[in-house]
Formats: sequence, structure tokens, C-alpha cells
Amino acid sequence: MTYTPYAERRQRLQAQVRQGIAIIPTAPEVARNADTHYDYRHDSYFYYLSGFAEPEAVLVLLGGEKPQSILFCREKNPEREIWDGFRYGPEAARAHFGFDAAYPITQLDEKLIELMGDRTTLFYPLGADAAWDARIIKLRGAVKAKARSGILAPGEIRDVRELLDEMRLLKDAHELDIMRRAAAISCAAHRRAMRHTRPGQFEYEIEAEFLHEFCRQGARQPSYTSIIAGGGNACTLHYVGNNARLNDGDLLLIDAGCELDSYAADITRTFPVNGKFSPAQRDVYEIVLAAQLAAIAAALPGNTWNAPHDAALNVLAQGFIDLKLCQGSLESVLKTESYKQFYMHRTGHWLGMDVHDVGEYKTGGQWRPLQPGMTLTVEPGCYIRPADNVPRELWNIGIRIEDDVLITAGGNEVLTQDAPKTVADIETLMLR
Repeated sequence: MTYTPYAERRQRLQAQVRQGIAIIPTAPEVARNADTHYDYRHDSYFYYLSGFAEPEAVLVLLGGEKPQSILFCREKNPEREIWDGFRYGPEAARAHFGFDAAYPITQLDEKLIELMGDRTTLFYPLGADAAWDARIIKLRGAVKAKARSGILAPGEIRDVRELLDEMRLLKDAHELDIMRRAAAISCAAHRRAMRHTRPGQFEYEIEAEFLHEFCRQGARQPSYTSIIAGGGNACTLHYVGNNARLNDGDLLLIDAGCELDSYAADITRTFPVNGKFSPAQRDVYEIVLAAQLAAIAAALPGNTWNAPHDAALNVLAQGFIDLKLCQGSLESVLKTESYKQFYMHRTGHWLGMDVHDVGEYKTGGQWRPLQPGMTLTVEPGCYIRPADNVPRELWNIGIRIEDDVLITAGGNEVLTQDAPKTVADIETLMLR
């Protein structure tokens, strides 16, 4: 069985490598303590090209007239499989994943010296791992030592991620199918959290509801550490303590999404712990929601990456003026950046295998145009810490609303639209 999407991606990279060689290792296992490891997660670049999830593996791609895709992986080992589970082994992996050849990982250095010979350029994740950098330089040196035999070493070393980042930026149908399912599971988890939240609970109890829903639907891991931030904790952008008590009258900001088949969802919703927005909370919430809707409306093919941020920022800045948080005209608030007291981050990021996915935001010094197949988050917010220039009724209100958006030929698709976000929808779902 050949995993067609992965084989097609390898072929696209081989065409760009030309007469060169690409070497892409997967991530190492990391020890948690003396007897156990952290849950293993493969390298995204490696998996994007291989679909192979085992540790101790390296992919080698040869370009040119006779392209080859070669996997190096662990051998079959019945004794280790009793303890640690199934291993494909080189031959089964070659057949199942559609490689041209596969070898034991123990033969990697020997084979690489052979495969590097007479290749013009060496592509690999340059600078990602110091040990690998040293290993590559040493192996290239071994090839150079064969110069008297007429064998040339690669004359140039390039970062393969420069090519792969552009490939990963545009999602194919296989990826989008997974991302839609990850979004659906994550939306269900946010709905579950809204239904289960009560004053007096702890933040970690709501986190448990997320993990339950993720696992119940086959997503064993969150795509990042969940942010479950009640009250003033929501004004810390990357709060992950998740151990405070939820108080009646506070808002709860939840930034959480699952990882499914190596793809991330990323959703933020903010709602009242007791199920009913106060007038002040509602005023701020409606401004953030209006900013988010304006940003989503600007996330269109042909618009630049920065267009959604600019759209959200205009709405937020005017809202801050209306709330007496900022003084002066809209133009002056934007120019002086006084809004940054309450909104200090960008409005989104690329989304894919990594929650902050790869790909440049500018090309040639200009914000890049959005294209069909790009996926991004849209996540404006407002964070009001206690201060002398802030009305007391607005203290400790932290709100962020985040959705995952796919750019399409005709506009966009909000992948996470099933997570309630209007005041009416949230309060209806939370009716006791």
C-alpha cells in the first residue's frame, strides 16, 4: 500500500532538489525520568514526507534523472516488540509507505557516505540540531576524502526547510480532511466545557472535560498546552497554571484544541462562569467579536496576510475609545499605539501540523498575499488589567475569540464555526 499524499510530496521535493540529496531525520525520543519517556511525537517535516511515525528514522531523497526515496528505520525485533509494541522494520516499511528502498538505521552513516557522492547540493534541517550538524559535516568530510577516486562531495549545504515551508503552507485535500475533523472534535470540546462550567470549580476540572472529549473522539493529545484562564488569569496571554478556582461573575477564557493525525486545531472562546454576561463584560465582548468578524471578512484570496490584523485593529481601537480606555481620535490611537495596553499581540498565525505552523509572512519585504489552501487563525483579544486609567468595572476582563480559517478560491471557510461565540448562543447553551 502506497500512501499517495506522502509519495506525491516526496516527488515534489525531489524535483526541487534536482541533482542534490535531501536528508530529513525524525525527532528523537526524550527521557522523562530514569524509566520512562515523554509521549513520542515525530518531527513534522519528516512525517509530512513519509507518514512514518516511529522514532529512530531518517528519510533520504535523491533528485535527478533517477530519483529515489529511501527510509532508514529500526529493524524488526521480536523481543523489543513484546515490551514496546509493533515495529515495521525496513522491508515492511518500504512496501507499506511506498519507498524505493529501506535500510536498518544502523547502516545510515555507511550508506550516506555512498549516497552523498557526486551530489551537487546537500539539503537538510541546517542548524536545527547541533549533533546532526556535526554528523553531517563529518560525513561530508568522509565523502571529500574520496576525491582521488573521482568522487565529489556536495559543494553546498542548504536548509531543506526553506523548500518544505512553502510546500506545507498550502494544504492539500488530505490535510484539509484531517484539519476539519480536528476542528470538529475541538468544537465539541468547547461546547462540552460551556455546558459543564460552574462557579466554584477549578480551572483544571474544565481542562479535564477537554481531554475527555479529545480522547473520546480519537484525538489522544492537545495540540498545545491548554489555557484555562478564569478572571484576571485571562489577562496573561500564555497562562497555563490552570489551578485557580472559578468565581461567580468572572469570565473564563479557554484556548485549547486537539491534535489529530499530526494536525492541530486552535480555538479560543470566552464565556461567563455563571452563564450570563454582565453589562460591562458584554460591552467588551461585543467589541472583540466585531473585530474578529471584520478580520475574518478580510481573510480573502488576494488580500495580504496583514489585512485581517488591520481590520481587527481598527474595530478594537475604536471600541477602546468608546469604552474610555483610550483617548483621542482613531488615527491618533493607532499612530501612538496606545491600544497596546489592552491588545498587544497579532491577530493570527499559520496553522497546520504545528499549531504555529511554518511559512514566511512576508516575501520580498512585503506582506504575502493570501492564497487558496492557506490555513490561519483569526484571534483578536482585549486584556484589561487593573490600572488608574481603567474604569473599575472593566478590571480583570480578558477576552479572546479565535477561529481556524481556510482561504478558498471564493473567500474562506471557518473550520471552527460550530463552537458558539455570540452572546446569545453562549448564554443559551449555558442555561442551567
